[in-house]
Amino acid sequence: MRAIWSGSVTFGLVNVPVKAFGATEDHDLSFHQVHDKDGGRIHYERRCEVCGEKVEYKHIDKAFEEDGDTVVLTDDDFASLPEADNDEIEVVQFVPSDQIDPLMLEKSYYLAPEGKTPKSYLLLRQTLADSDLIAVVRFALRQKTRLGVLRVVNKVIVLQGLMWADEVRELDFDGEFKGTKSRAKIGDKELKLSKQLVESYASDFTPDEFHDDYQAELRKLIDAKFEQGDTLDTDATFGEEGNSDEDGDDDNVVDLMEALKASLDKRGKSA
Repeated sequence: MRAIWSGSVTFGLVNVPVKAFGATEDHDLSFHQVHDKDGGRIHYERRCEVCGEKVEYKHIDKAFEEDGDTVVLTDDDFASLPEADNDEIEVVQFVPSDQIDPLMLEKSYYLAPEGKTPKSYLLLRQTLADSDLIAVVRFALRQKTRLGVLRVVNKVIVLQGLMWADEVRELDFDGEFKGTKSRAKIGDKELKLSKQLVESYASDFTPDEFHDDYQAELRKLIDAKFEQGDTLDTDATFGEEGNSDEDGDDDNVVDLMEALKASLDKRGKSA
């Protein structure tokens, strides 16, 4: 892995030099667009609406429009902001983990020690592990000020970004439930069966057992196209399993009690 950022965690007067690595990656296959007529690659041009010229990235600035007026910000303008080149991850609070709403969680980064001695890194790591708390931090990345948390995962300090409070939307769809509260009532038997169904699914989380079937099938389709050329018999490649939802009927209304009982029966047989 290649480090995407380097700086230090400031914990009071303690300075912990670190470098950050992306902790996750997208496994989806990437594509480019082509002309369906001749397979030619499609390119998008950056063309100015005023003079009609094609514009290189180095000549592109950012503009902000409000109330019919527009201001242009250059790279120098962004560089002049106080947080633009901040290389510190500042610890501002220690809080119980259950106070962090999962809705606020963003991308994660592994923090590795940097420098000749990792003592300060080990000190912070042990402090986090022993406190049963997570550290709330402020930091800057890619010219944006961010909020985040520090926690320990498999003996490594992990920085996980957080949404700002005003970036999480307030619930505003009460109307969707109007007219259902008075009619829908949960019976004791239904609730009991529902709890039994939950218990039948209960187990330890094992993420390695779950796989992205769509991407796997997409890879098979691509490999088959490589092998067969421009033509591909989909049925011959995937067989009848590729045909799904033949018996599906979105308009079917299934009794909740029967669905719960059937689910429990199915879980019992599979167990």
